[in-house]
Amino acid sequence: MKVLLNDNIESHGIRVFETANIETDTRRRDLKSLIADIGQFDALIVRSATKVTREVLEAGAEGKLKIVGRAGVGYDNIDVAAASEKGIIVKCAQHGNTNAVAELALSLMLSLSRKVPQAHLSLKQGVWNREEFKGTELSYKTLGILGCGKIGKRLGELARRGFDMNVIGYDICPCFDSGIKFMSKDKVLAKADYVSIHTGGKEVVVGDKELSLMKPTAYLINTSRGYNVDEEALYKALKEGKIAGAAVDVYNEEPKREGTKFENKLRKFDNVIFSSHLGASTVEAQKATSIEIARSVSNYLLGGDFTGAVNVGESIELEERPLHTVFIHHRDTPGVFASIDKVLTDNNVNIRTIYSRQIGTGFAIAVYLIHQKVTPEIIKKLEKNENICSVKV
Repeated sequence: MKVLLNDNIESHGIRVFETANIETDTRRRDLKSLIADIGQFDALIVRSATKVTREVLEAGAEGKLKIVGRAGVGYDNIDVAAASEKGIIVKCAQHGNTNAVAELALSLMLSLSRKVPQAHLSLKQGVWNREEFKGTELSYKTLGILGCGKIGKRLGELARRGFDMNVIGYDICPCFDSGIKFMSKDKVLAKADYVSIHTGGKEVVVGDKELSLMKPTAYLINTSRGYNVDEEALYKALKEGKIAGAAVDVYNEEPKREGTKFENKLRKFDNVIFSSHLGASTVEAQKATSIEIARSVSNYLLGGDFTGAVNVGESIELEERPLHTVFIHHRDTPGVFASIDKVLTDNNVNIRTIYSRQIGTGFAIAVYLIHQKVTPEIIKKLEKNENICSVKV
C-alpha cells in the first residue's frame, strides 16, 4: 500500500507507516499533478496547504484512493461531501494539537494584557518606554470560550488552574463536567474580559452583533479559523473603540508560501497582535499529530477501523437504526462466512457489520450486527453447517 504525504508530516508519523509496511511518498504535487497521480495511492494525507477538491477525489476514486487524512483538528480544506459520494473516508487528528493551540491562546491573552509585543518592538527600535505599556493581569478575570471542545476545555483548565480565572463558555453541546460554566452566547460575550474562539468551521461566529455585546475593556482572541470572525466588523469595532483589542492567529486569506508579504487592514491598529497560524506549530504537537494521523490511516487501511472518521457515524450504534447481535462459534476455515451470509440473505436479514477473532486453535468467534431479529428457524439453518459449533442471540 502507498500513502501520499502531500504536505509532509513529522518523521515519527512516517516511521509508523514504515513499521506497518506502508510505502510513503513525500513529493509535493500541485493541483494538476495531484489530480494526475492520486489514483496511484491508497491514502492521501494533507495539512493546511493542500486543497483536496472534488476533482482530486473523483480522480482518486477512479484509482486506489480509499481515505484522506488531515494532520490537524479541522478539515475545511477537504471536500467531505465529494469524498462521501465517492466512498472515500475522511479522518483528522483530533487530539495532537489540543495543548499547543490552548497554550497559544493563553500566550496571546497574556501578550495583549501586558503589551509584550509592543514593548518588544519599542526596544528593538531603541526607545525605552514604561508608562505607555502599563497592562492588566489575567488573574481573577473572566474568560469566555466560544466552542468548548477539546481545545476550549484545555484552555479553560489552564486559565482556571494557572490564573484563577472565572471560565464561562458557550457550546451547542455543552459538557457539564468540564469545569466551564455554560450559558448563552450573548451572556458569555457580555460578561467576559477575554473572548477566545475555538469553534472551527466556516461560519461567522463573531460579527457586528457579537462585538457590540462585548465590554469596551474586553479582548478578542481567534486561534480557530479566519472565517469565524468577520474581519470588516472587527476592523470597525477596533476603529470605534468598542473593544480593547484583539489577537489573531488565523485569517480569511493567508499567504501560501514562507516569506510572502502579509497584507491585512488590521495591521494599522496598535492594540492588535498577530501570529502566523502558529496554533499547531510546536515540536510536541507536530510529533503527536503525525503519529495520530499515521496510526489512524494505517488502522483503516489494514484493519477497517473507522475511529476518527468525520463522514461516517462515530460508531454503528449512533446511526440510530435498530441493531441485533448474533454470536457464532465456528471452525476457522474457508467458506464459513459465505455460508452464514447466504442463510441470512435468503431470510431477508441485512448484515450491518461483522467482528471476528480467533479463539483457541482452529476456531473463531464471529459477532454479526444485523438489522433484523434472528428467528429460531434461522438459527437451526445456521447450525446445520458442520463448521458451526453454536449460534447464540
